[in-house]
Amino acid sequence: MKRIIPIVLVLGVLGLIGWRLASNKKHIDEKKKPVATGNVVIPVNVIKVAKADVNDQLIKTGTLIPILESDIMATAGGKLVAVNFELGSYVAKGATIAQIDNKMLQLKTEASELAKSKYESDYKRNKKLLEGDATTEQNVQDIKYNYDNTVNQISQLQQQIADNNIKAPISGQIVVKKLEAGTYVSAGAVLGSIVDISTLKVDVMITEKDAYTLKVGQPVTVTTDVYPNQKFKGTISFISQKGDATHNYQIQVKLPNTSAHPLKAGTYVYVDFARKSNAPLLLIPRTALVESFKNPYVYVVENGKAIVRKITPGREIGNNIEVVEGINEGEEVVVNGQINLSEGASVKMID
Repeated sequence: MKRIIPIVLVLGVLGLIGWRLASNKKHIDEKKKPVATGNVVIPVNVIKVAKADVNDQLIKTGTLIPILESDIMATAGGKLVAVNFELGSYVAKGATIAQIDNKMLQLKTEASELAKSKYESDYKRNKKLLEGDATTEQNVQDIKYNYDNTVNQISQLQQQIADNNIKAPISGQIVVKKLEAGTYVSAGAVLGSIVDISTLKVDVMITEKDAYTLKVGQPVTVTTDVYPNQKFKGTISFISQKGDATHNYQIQVKLPNTSAHPLKAGTYVYVDFARKSNAPLLLIPRTALVESFKNPYVYVVENGKAIVRKITPGREIGNNIEVVEGINEGEEVVVNGQINLSEGASVKMID
């Protein structure tokens, strides 16, 4: 009898646990049952679809670079006897801005000029002698050869003297000065650098899609934090005809440098390629889009019902999306409350 009582108690406890579990399952199943929504009216926010002229903003960043820049290079070797430029000074293209010692070249030139005069005189005298058979044809030809050779030597010496006058390769401002007078240099040595910032340029990279919407000669707006309230007018001067490995294309913009708001090479700038659509675009807010761009659709309200409408999206313009196909101007599209919607659900439009 004592053994039976514990068994009965255990069975009773197990039975109570089983009943409790069954009761909980029933309660959970009841909660999982879909709520009848046939008579439920879901509040939503809508907008009426309209077309609008669009200035599609495309802003890229870059660094200003000079329109021209060049090193000042020695065209011959020797001792620098004059360096006629300083950091920051302006030089004109073709101006002599440094000079290499050419005393020896001048002496050689003077000697060659004397030899030339002598050969010229000898040639004329021997030509007359040849007419009287007082000299040979070979002697006359030898003198003529020496004369021509001396003329060539003088020409070469004059070129070497000219090369010793180092000229500015471009007009602009000196930004680097490396050597002073008295220094010995070799041909090709860099004496300094010049930049021309009368016009500046900036190179940026844009996507393949954007590259087909821009044209050479198109105006752009350039801004910089240096002049927060100033807008500079630039022009697209180059669009690469070849993209890189990531399908990006180089764009070059040029802008004049003004004295009112002078800019320096190396300045960080923003380039705004504002693009106005050729025709008004049909736009909807991004919030109206359900799913992603891979399977886009929206809810259109018709007679108080939510209707699923697949769309073909175009460009993303700020917080809006261009709709190429799928909805029409004037239709009402849900922009808030889609999470509770399904095809044919009753809706109430609220402000």
